[in-house]
Amino acid sequence: MMDNVSVITMFTLSGLNGTANYRVTLFVLTLLCYFVIWLVNLTIIVTIIVDKSLHEPMYIFLCNLCISGLYGTAGFYPKFLIDLLSPTHVISYAGCLLQGFVLHSAACADFSILALMAYDRYVAICQPLVYHSVMTTPRVCVFVFFTWLVPFYLLFMSTITTSNSRLCGSHIPKIYCVNWLISNLACSASLAKIIIPAFNYTFYFGHFMIVVWSYVYLIKKCLRSKENRSKFMQTCVPHLVSLIVVVVCLLFDLLYMRFGSKQLSQSVQNFMAIVFLLIPPILNPLIYGFKLTQIRNRIQNFICGKR
Repeated sequence: MMDNVSVITMFTLSGLNGTANYRVTLFVLTLLCYFVIWLVNLTIIVTIIVDKSLHEPMYIFLCNLCISGLYGTAGFYPKFLIDLLSPTHVISYAGCLLQGFVLHSAACADFSILALMAYDRYVAICQPLVYHSVMTTPRVCVFVFFTWLVPFYLLFMSTITTSNSRLCGSHIPKIYCVNWLISNLACSASLAKIIIPAFNYTFYFGHFMIVVWSYVYLIKKCLRSKENRSKFMQTCVPHLVSLIVVVVCLLFDLLYMRFGSKQLSQSVQNFMAIVFLLIPPILNPLIYGFKLTQIRNRIQNFICGKR
């Protein structure tokens, strides 16, 4: 009998079979959303790179958050747009693993960057006298490097584990691939399948606790000073809103994927599947673009043709 791993070379994706009547409309709307995602994120990225006065830790981290948004959405939208115009919705085995890796690593990178931004705001407001000695350029570069390296490494290990599983099915009940759904097709459970995801979830829950701890101290500090309250409202509120948006959207998707009812209409299921690929990549740059005065002014000056 042949090994199932060598037999399964393609996966079928579900969710688009009932969209034939409005597939073109959906394609146009999706393409528009993807264009807006690129426009708002690229605007923030280019503004921060070009303007040397924005080469500060907070803006460097924001630039990386926008890059993560573009990286993650690139793992979904091009393939989804092709599927909308195709009568068959399939993805290769390697393509499915790659898509799962990109989507997972982007989500983890978001968490790492947001935790780093929380730490940056904690030092800036609670320990302003040592801020520049703590957040030096070399140290910021190291922070950013590990912010990307760690998610890539953890998800690479998770993807390798998934790829080594013998599969007894080829149907992914979603409009895109994620490692958890691929591993559910395994013929038998493995210890690594349980341990590695458990470690990853625990590791990023630790990131969340770092953010909570930072904001507890920030709020205590800001209640004592009018100047700190102003600084908190200016720089921390956008970060806090971004964090809430990312956490809510990711939890929404994770909890629905594991415990959600399959009795909902396919359209509702599809919307739930793309919430974290639609809302955070658009809202995050808009929130920072409108709220952070320096970025808003630079963008306005550029649009008006002022130097």
